[in-house]
Amino acid sequence: MKLLPAMIALLVACLGAAAPAFARDYGQQGAVWPIVEPDILAQIRARLTHLEKTGETARLNEELKRRTITRVNRPEPVSGVGSASATRSWRFDPTITVERNIADDKGRVIIAAGTRVNPLDTVPLRVPLVFLDGDDPAQLAWAARRFGPTRAKLILVRGAPLELMKTRQRRFYFDQGGSLVKHFGIRAVPATVEQQGRVLVVTEQAIERKERAPS
Repeated sequence: MKLLPAMIALLVACLGAAAPAFARDYGQQGAVWPIVEPDILAQIRARLTHLEKTGETARLNEELKRRTITRVNRPEPVSGVGSASATRSWRFDPTITVERNIADDKGRVIIAAGTRVNPLDTVPLRVPLVFLDGDDPAQLAWAARRFGPTRAKLILVRGAPLELMKTRQRRFYFDQGGSLVKHFGIRAVPATVEQQGRVLVVTEQAIERKERAPS
C-alpha cells in the first residue's frame, strides 16, 4: 500500500524536472518584418484619381448612360412568353389569406390574421389588362381594333414602349421582369385579363397573322 504514494511522488518530481525544457529559447530562425497593412482608403483614392486622369471615369459614365437609355427605350424582353397559337381561357381568383393582423395608424386591428380577402371587393379592375408583343404588328392591330384608344391598359412583354407612345399617341406599359405574366400564368400573347364578378378571366387569344397595324 505504501508503493503507490511513492510512485506518485516520483512522477511529480519527474514532471517538475522536465518542465523548464518547454520554455527553451530557440532564437530567431529567419528575417522578421514589421506588420504594415496598406491604407485601403488611400488605395481607392489613388485608383479613382488615376481613372479620372486617364479619362476612364468619363468613358465608364458614358457607357452607363448609353446602356441606361437603351434599357429605357427597349427593356429586356420577358422570357418564356411566345405568340398564342391557340385560344385558351381560365379563371383567376385573386383572393388571399391575410397572414398577420393588419392595423390602422392607432393600432386598431382592421383585418385579423386568417381572414380571406378579395381585392376586387374594394378595388375593381376598371379596364382590361392587355399583354402584347410590341414588335408584332398583328398583335398591335388586334388590340387597337378590339379595345380602341382608351378601353384597355396595354402592357408589353417585348418591344419599345416609348417609341410606340410617340407613334400611337397613347400610353404603353412594360411588364418588367415578367412579374405580371408569371402572376397570372400567362405563357403566350396577346392575352387579356378582365374582371367577371369576384374573379378575373385570363385569355390567351390566337389571332390571324395576316393582321397588320394601321399605317
